[in-house]
Amino acid sequence: MDPVSGQMESYEPPSASPSGASVGFLGPRGTFTEEALDRVEEVAAHRRVLYRTMPDVLDAVEQGEVDCGFVAIENSIEGTVNLTQDELAFNHDLLIQREVVLDIEHCLLARPGTALADVRVVVSIPVAAAQCHAFLRRATPAAELHAANSTAEGARLVSESEPSAGWAAVAPRASAALYGLDILAADIADHPGNQTRFVLVARQGIPAPTGHDRTSLVVFQRADAPGSLISILQEFAARRINLSNLLSRPTKAGGLGDYCFVLYADGHIADDVLADAVRALRAKQGGVKFLGSYPVDAPAADSPDEHADARWREADAWVHSLRAAITR
Repeated sequence: MDPVSGQMESYEPPSASPSGASVGFLGPRGTFTEEALDRVEEVAAHRRVLYRTMPDVLDAVEQGEVDCGFVAIENSIEGTVNLTQDELAFNHDLLIQREVVLDIEHCLLARPGTALADVRVVVSIPVAAAQCHAFLRRATPAAELHAANSTAEGARLVSESEPSAGWAAVAPRASAALYGLDILAADIADHPGNQTRFVLVARQGIPAPTGHDRTSLVVFQRADAPGSLISILQEFAARRINLSNLLSRPTKAGGLGDYCFVLYADGHIADDVLADAVRALRAKQGGVKFLGSYPVDAPAADSPDEHADARWREADAWVHSLRAAITR
């Protein structure tokens, strides 16, 4: 591994082409990230470069080591992956190109011959261990939790441990075959329907609208004052734009109480209604960072707002006709 860049290894996928393009993601082999990446047709022929951490992936994209990066950003049980979200909001100027939602099955893996009662150490990335904490407390109450940089790294560490050490990993099913481990228990997440959202990021480019898109923004308050949040939200409510997610994050530039808002709005910056809302936010708040407009990885839902853009254009034309009648 390169200790400076965090790069672990690289490999050519079966569909690799001589284009020379590359995509970075969290290693080692066998992560959920790699499984989700297999679904991204746009990078199917890219050389794949593995990195030690998600910030390493984003650094590599911004510095031009790879053409794009693929990272987890949200989980249905644990919520936002704050490490990724904050890196995109504060430390990198990258644009989200698309999202992939992956069904997650966590398994408890151990070296052959290890029984559940033998487990004394559980290794995984903290967010994965947190998604399975009730199972782990019940099934391995005396086990210590050790942190790894990824679920697959936890599986690799278990495969390298002493057979009698009683190590196990919370990791994907695919990691069992990859690292020669047994599955002690499958589907161990505490809640059903566990899913993780991943995003593909690049230095530039906004995908064309598909009619089923999402736009991500970071809005910095001009001042922390009563009504500041509602003044942001009303720009979307007045235009009947749905927000699929809203979270507040400390700006890291000030003290306690200095927060910004990360918004995920239905629609594309090419849509007149959404563009108008973003324009109004920029004028009102000043600090607005655009994180991208990209296709949504979910079936399109029937919505009463599906013709909002057409209605907005009709209303805009009507106002223009009124203004045109003003006596000069």
